[in-house]
Amino acid sequence: MTIEQMEIQSIYQETIRFAAAKHAEINQTIPGTNLPYVVHLSNVAMEIMIAAQHSAEFNLDFALKVALLHDTMEDTNATLEEISQGFGNDIALAVLALTKNDHLPKTDKMNDSIQRIKRLQKEVWAVKLADRITNLQVPPAHWETAKKIAYREEATFLLKELKGGNSYLENRLKDKIESYKVYIYAS
Repeated sequence: MTIEQMEIQSIYQETIRFAAAKHAEINQTIPGTNLPYVVHLSNVAMEIMIAAQHSAEFNLDFALKVALLHDTMEDTNATLEEISQGFGNDIALAVLALTKNDHLPKTDKMNDSIQRIKRLQKEVWAVKLADRITNLQVPPAHWETAKKIAYREEATFLLKELKGGNSYLENRLKDKIESYKVYIYAS
């Protein structure tokens, strides 16, 4: 095992402990399941780790931290200052870009976040792509067909807007969008 691999493992462990504790404080689970939210975070991180193997000049340290922390400001009481102190200002700004602005109308939140993401490193784009890949699983049972259609359309919008961010993840998302049809037509 190389020193770099050991560092990645340490980064993963330190970051997931922080994120898991924040999400556990509010007993957050993956919507529609009883699974702890840390499962979602680890799935996003897994997508990032695999994408890094297929991507030239990819900052895995940075992307892994952002992947594990991407929902902490949006869903928990974690603050920009807290993330900046624990993980650095660049990580905090990336997490902030991935956080929807609750002061905007719901219809504007995603586009606002995407525009902020596009101003940052391609690894932040990759985290957003990985997040949506992992979210295109079996939708919660209470979702109506219209919600499923809208979620798939939003994924298509993300794919279009983040084109050029990470070709490996773009192809993964494209496949997930296509296979998500089964949940819409099964309704």
